[in-house]
Amino acid sequence: MHTTAERLRRAVDASLPRWLALTEEQAAEPLAPGKWSRKELLGHLIDSASNNLQRFVRAHFQSDLVFAGYAQDEWIRVQHYGERPLDELVTLWRALNAHIAHVIEHTPLEITERSRLEHNFHQIAWRRVPSGAPATLGYFHADYVGHLEHHLRQAWSGHPASA
Repeated sequence: MHTTAERLRRAVDASLPRWLALTEEQAAEPLAPGKWSRKELLGHLIDSASNNLQRFVRAHFQSDLVFAGYAQDEWIRVQHYGERPLDELVTLWRALNAHIAHVIEHTPLEITERSRLEHNFHQIAWRRVPSGAPATLGYFHADYVGHLEHHLRQAWSGHPASA
């Protein structure tokens, strides 16, 4: 849906000046003891983008909406986001989301709006859908953007960020 793609673009674009204004030290500081730093939070958003991009594409070729999950804390740990330059993380995150918005815009309505009973959104969605309840790819697109907006609010509110 075009409105979801535009919402995604607006959220990313609005946050870019704040990300780029951070020093490396500010970005590496945990938001609270034992919680993610802003770099790690951005890494989580990169992981979410890379996983959901695949899910959004696969949904074109499968009859269900069942997708693999991922262990988000382990992905953060393995990729050492805290050691990456912030500007490189921001560039990657922005590019992934620009492409996701493009994919969302080019998803035919019959795929976006098709109601499907077989899904695992009770496990992988940010806002869960009960098992057996109908769900659509359009819902999952919007859920992805909601998740991103949630974490952006965490990044700038000072609330701890983690799983």
